[in-house]
Amino acid sequence: MVLPTEAKATYPAVEKQRTEFPHLESLSADDGLEAASKINEKALLRKLDITLLPALTLLYLLSFLDRSNVANARLEGLVTDLHITGNQYLTCLTIYFIGYVLFEIPCNIILKRTSPRLWLPTLTLAWGIVATLLGVTQNFAGFLVARFFLGVTESGLFPGVVFYLSMWYKRSEQTYRVALFFSAASLAGAFGGVLAWGIAHMRGVGGLNGWRWIFILEGILTIVVSAASYFFIFNYPSTAKFLSDDERSFIHQRLKADNDATRDEAFTWENVSKALKDPKVWLYGMAFHTMSLPLYTLSLFLPTIIKELGYTAAQAQLLTVPPYATAFTLTIIIAVVSEKARLRSPFIIGTSTLAIVGYIILITNHRGPGVSYFGTILAAAGIYPSCALVLAWPANNVSGQTKRAVANAMQISIGNLGAVLGTQLYRTQTAPRFFLGHGFALGYLTANVFVIAILYTVLKRENQRKERGERDERLQGIGEGEWLGDDDPRWLFLL
Repeated sequence: MVLPTEAKATYPAVEKQRTEFPHLESLSADDGLEAASKINEKALLRKLDITLLPALTLLYLLSFLDRSNVANARLEGLVTDLHITGNQYLTCLTIYFIGYVLFEIPCNIILKRTSPRLWLPTLTLAWGIVATLLGVTQNFAGFLVARFFLGVTESGLFPGVVFYLSMWYKRSEQTYRVALFFSAASLAGAFGGVLAWGIAHMRGVGGLNGWRWIFILEGILTIVVSAASYFFIFNYPSTAKFLSDDERSFIHQRLKADNDATRDEAFTWENVSKALKDPKVWLYGMAFHTMSLPLYTLSLFLPTIIKELGYTAAQAQLLTVPPYATAFTLTIIIAVVSEKARLRSPFIIGTSTLAIVGYIILITNHRGPGVSYFGTILAAAGIYPSCALVLAWPANNVSGQTKRAVANAMQISIGNLGAVLGTQLYRTQTAPRFFLGHGFALGYLTANVFVIAILYTVLKRENQRKERGERDERLQGIGEGEWLGDDDPRWLFLL
């Protein structure tokens, strides 16, 4: 394993480390060099993006749509028909995240032990069935159970895809791809509002109310896509049939010189333990924890927040589109700029601060609904880019395939505990200003700024220790080609 190019340029002293430990430099290969002379790297990256990303992004769009459409269904008679009280509705939101948190790490372990082509479509099929069944529930108990299993079945997709992308792309290329994938969440919000508005006009068809058709039709769409996804989800570069032998060799060589994606790492519980014991992994989890509460409270309650500003239910459905459209656009822009700058923390702090301004407006505004609505746009425009960068960070920095798979799942599990709390904050009795929910979101975003600053400091100090050679003793006595993961002195963290 060699040091990534960007790190070598920033920390030239590490090149000296590689000279002092020449037995570890064993990455060049004649076949890789020969393949490199035949391959246009930019064209190959475009080919990977076109082949991999649309399918993955579609799955996550459906995932976010199926988890958040409950907010649209609420406006179309869900709570009235099922005789659900305000607090019972919040419990239905909470139970989803309990199932999600409990099964994320097991799902990523299963992914590591099976294959993406089998596991990701199977998860999609399972949650599509559950999402459809939400539309035929008859009481609070049935809806509660279905929401729990929706969380269980959706839990493996996002951490699984983040790990999956880390096996295809170099570290410096992953953030944009993860952000593009995550931007499907904001796209789902915009698309979901328009779709719910249209489907709601089906009330009475088949004797069913509009909210039931929202769940049924969107769930069936997920089932259809899941069946097709068995054919358009690929495993890893070594077996992908859309690549030529030269392209496969070239991808292998470029990843071998950048990260651990090409290593044949067997699953061990020791590597699971490494993730659990690493304080940095817990900090990545806290970075998402402080974002997940505002993320999910916004996505689950935005239609209600807008309606309580004085708009009708139909108007509120449509008015959810501009905040999400703005968030989608800014997420892509920030990801591109962050990747070019090879920095994460300053951009996360900047966009979180933008969201803070949005919530300050929501809490303090007395000038009419238009100003408060602008606050929701700022909140969404800050939350979604921050989440995208935070979720891509451990995929950039955690080395060791099993450790990274567990770290990705841990981050989202720890993070979604914030969502568990958030689902209880927007209570009916706090309408229309929702000071409790907005206040918690503001506090969490402020905490996010501090967590990111701490994580930046920890990573920078560790990089400096490696640059000064203070971690060189770890290389003593290890064999040729052996790799110590992100503890290796040659591995530097992206800040």
